[in-house]
Parts: sequence; structure tokens; C-alpha cells
Amino acid sequence: MSVEPRVSYGTRHTASQAVKYVVAIGIAAIILIPLLAAVMGGFKTNAQLLANPFGIPNPLVTSNYTDVLTNPSFWRQLLNSTMVMLATSVGVVVLASMVAFVFARVPFRGSRLLFGFFSLGLLFPITVAILPLYITLRGLGLVNSLWGIVIPQLAFALSANILILRNFFSAVPKELEEAASLDGITTFGFFWRIMLPLVRPSLAAVFVLTMVASWNAFFLPLLVLNDEGLYTLPLGIMQYKGQYASDWAKVLAFVSLALLPTVIFYLLAEKQIVEGLTAGAVKG
Repeated sequence: MSVEPRVSYGTRHTASQAVKYVVAIGIAAIILIPLLAAVMGGFKTNAQLLANPFGIPNPLVTSNYTDVLTNPSFWRQLLNSTMVMLATSVGVVVLASMVAFVFARVPFRGSRLLFGFFSLGLLFPITVAILPLYITLRGLGLVNSLWGIVIPQLAFALSANILILRNFFSAVPKELEEAASLDGITTFGFFWRIMLPLVRPSLAAVFVLTMVASWNAFFLPLLVLNDEGLYTLPLGIMQYKGQYASDWAKVLAFVSLALLPTVIFYLLAEKQIVEGLTAGAVKG
């Protein structure tokens, strides 16, 4: 009777690891190839871009990038995007952390009902509410204002981030709160001096993810802003494409420079994002 050869654990483990690496490399290629093609396309002439879209530029053309960097509109749009991004991100972290702390550590009547109300915000993306939102912003005089972008972005980002931070606040041992209370620390002091440092990775994750989402926002600024002097970078890309519709190399240079800050944000805070969203618990 024939005996089937047994596959050792080491062989199965090696094969499993190989599959994981292949899948990871494939996903990375899907993400990186378009980005690299855009960056390299900005160093080409239009003739080179049409002849070999994914090839290495030869010769290297830097005028597309220098033209963008010497364009005052680019820097004005960069400043507008930065102001909107920082105001939105700081507001989300401050408000979401305070609300999440109350839901997690301060019992009060109706807390479950109110938390359910906040959770309903997950079901309504900003695109669904765009018409009543525009009417509200127009009534408040926030159309054609950067605050007309900041406030709705902040409001629609709160639900998910409150849910994330509440889980981390709830994971802090109650014994720590009791010890702080015996030492005479107030509820706000416990929140400010103990809780916030303990959940710092999750705060960093919320901050960076909000920054990236705000930086890439297009639909809301398109709806709210009419003055070109208030345009953010996503709208600037649309405007630039309209001006240089036939010069794709120059457009790709503008797109690459507009994407660069978000890539830097993520690379600098990658560790905090992973720790903040996958730690699962806070060590007391």
C-alpha cells in the first residue's frame, strides 16, 4: 500500500509566507505604479509621455515642476488646503476625544440613546446630505468661505472617530480612575493628565486620517467655493487641468506635487496609525 508523502510544517509555513509576500507585493504594485507613473510623467515632454507612459524619462525635463512651483496659485491653494486641514483635524481630535471620554467614563441618563444618535452619523455620508447642507451653509453665510468646508467636514467626521476613541477610553482600567480620584484629581484632570497620554496612539491615528481625508476632499469645496482665491489643491488641479488640457505632463507635475504632502503625512505617522487602530487595548 502506497503512503502519501507528508508535507512538513516548515514547508507549509514557507509556502504560506510566500503567498503572503506575493499578495502584498501585488497590492503594493497596484497602489505604487500609478503614483510613480504620475511622478515620472511630470519629468517628461508630452511626446515622451504619449510614446512611453510608464518609461523612465529620457531626457529628464524639470520645467514642468518648476513652472508649477513658480505659480503663485499653487502656493495660495496649498495654504488654503493646509488651513482647512489643520482646522478640521484639530477640531475633530478635540471634540471627538471629549465626547468619547464622556460616553466611556461618565455615566448619565440617556447616554445609550445619545450615543446611538451619534452612531447614526455613520449611515449618512456627506454626499447624501449635500443639498440640505448647502442650504444651511447659505443661510449661515458660509458659502464661499473656508469655514464652510471646515465645519461640515468636522461634523461628518465626528461619528466614526467618537466610536474609535470611546473603545480606547473604555479599555483603561477603572482601578486607575479610582486611584486618581483618591489622589484628588478631578474628572477633567483625569481626562487631561492621564487618559489623553494613554490613548495618544489612537489620537494620532484619528488626527492623521482626518488630515488625509480633508486634504483630498473635492466635492464639498467644489460646492462651497466660488472665489478662485479660496480654492484648495483638489480644485486647483481641476482648474490647472482646464488651463493646460493638452499639456498632460504639466498636469501630472501639478498632481504629483499636490499628492506629496499626504504621502509625507502618512509615512511620518504610519506607526501611530497602526498602533492606534490595531492595538485593541491600552495598558494600564
